[in-house]
Amino acid sequence: MNLSASFVSLSNPSPPSARPLPGRPRSFNRDQALDAAMRVFWRQGYEGASLTALTAAMGINRPSLYAAFGDKAGLFREAVARYGLGPGRYVRRALGQPRARQVAEMLLRGTVALATDPANPGGCLWVQGALVSSTEGEPMRREMATLRARGIAQMRERFHRALREGDLPAATDVPALTLFLVSIMNGIAVQACSGHTRDELNRVVELALNVWPA
Repeated sequence: MNLSASFVSLSNPSPPSARPLPGRPRSFNRDQALDAAMRVFWRQGYEGASLTALTAAMGINRPSLYAAFGDKAGLFREAVARYGLGPGRYVRRALGQPRARQVAEMLLRGTVALATDPANPGGCLWVQGALVSSTEGEPMRREMATLRARGIAQMRERFHRALREGDLPAATDVPALTLFLVSIMNGIAVQACSGHTRDELNRVVELALNVWPA
């Protein structure tokens, strides 16, 4: 599962047009509407989520969506940021663990728990949100790619710190170790969408931790 949105949000998450107009209070709960939109994007991806599906889930009409969030792209940016602060908040907690192996285990087990929770749409918004796109959606795909890269960089820096502190062997290839961990997380999210169970995926976690540098 990719993790960058837990640390940083997409650029311009709240465009000026997202502010309510003076004298026109909203007739809907913005947080609840954003949660509903996040789940539509989570299930269908950025391009797959139509305005009809989004407004239906949010319980608002298109003018209200535009007034509150600017446009579909602005709504998606806010949904990704909300995902990082909500369902994906385990990532931030993981990076705060005192030992590198604890960081890795919390990231992996958190990914399994999130991706297999029956209350969730399945998989991971960071992985499924905008991996591929049409020409129209290409700017959002690039933004998501940049966001994921920033998250990986923050994970890499956490393991570089572990290396400096002697928490990882001196010969550890930190970039490769980071990419290994991210690849396992992403694979877990994809396999969860394919129907693999929490127990099966936690066994994958055990195998990954067995090769963690001692």
